Amino acid sequence: MQGSDSHAREDAVEVVNRDGAGSVLLLCEHASSHIPDRYNGLGLRAEDRLSHAAWDPGALSVSLHLSKALDAPLVASRVSRLVYDCNRPPEAASAMPDRSELISVPGNIGLDAAARQERVDTVYSPFCKAVSEIVEARKLAGLQTVLVTMHSFTPVYFGKEREVEIGILHDDDTCLADAMLAVADALPHRRVERNEPYGPADGVTHSLKIHGLAHGLANVMIEIRNDLVGTPEEEEAMAEEMLTLLRPALVALAAEGGQDA
Repeated sequence: MQGSDSHAREDAVEVVNRDGAGSVLLLCEHASSHIPDRYNGLGLRAEDRLSHAAWDPGALSVSLHLSKALDAPLVASRVSRLVYDCNRPPEAASAMPDRSELISVPGNIGLDAAARQERVDTVYSPFCKAVSEIVEARKLAGLQTVLVTMHSFTPVYFGKEREVEIGILHDDDTCLADAMLAVADALPHRRVERNEPYGPADGVTHSLKIHGLAHGLANVMIEIRNDLVGTPEEEEAMAEEMLTLLRPALVALAAEGGQDA
């Protein structure tokens, strides 16, 4: 996912299993910590460039396991969310934040309109275009689609420990989230909560709205605490836990609304 800068403008997004025929379309907006050379590392310290501020550790690996298990297309950003957060609209300050939790991002301070637009054009727009192309292709093929966005979060935020382990997030459409939470008892060892550690008021449901709600697709955002996906074995195990929630939820959704699970 860490492509060279010479290809960064063309390869800001990666699509895996484009023609997957399962009912799920996966998005991973924070898949990579890569900062193209043209941004001079955003002035970040080396350790900050690999921190949770720059990407969602484990989210891509879990997504890849789900893509294979569900025969699902996966759209993943190849650029750090500190360059542009593909889960934020261009007008949001958090799309190109000058600070993330305790980390200052010097390269994002005082960006002018042209600099902001360059990032929209080379990072955000290609991601959105890739998602839209898959959604439209699936409609033409007569495939039912539900949207699942995959994220991870830090166990300590501004010095406060987070007890939630898996967050099931939604905006106005709650049907898929409700169906997943209805079977959360299947993971008795996990603390699974609705709209935690973030929710719509935090501005984190942008992708759900523009790629899900706007197309009439059932949708959900999954947040996994990143200390639970620190190794390949843990990532694979977490993917199986996500399938434990997703598979019966898809079946329930199909029974209620005609989605092809």
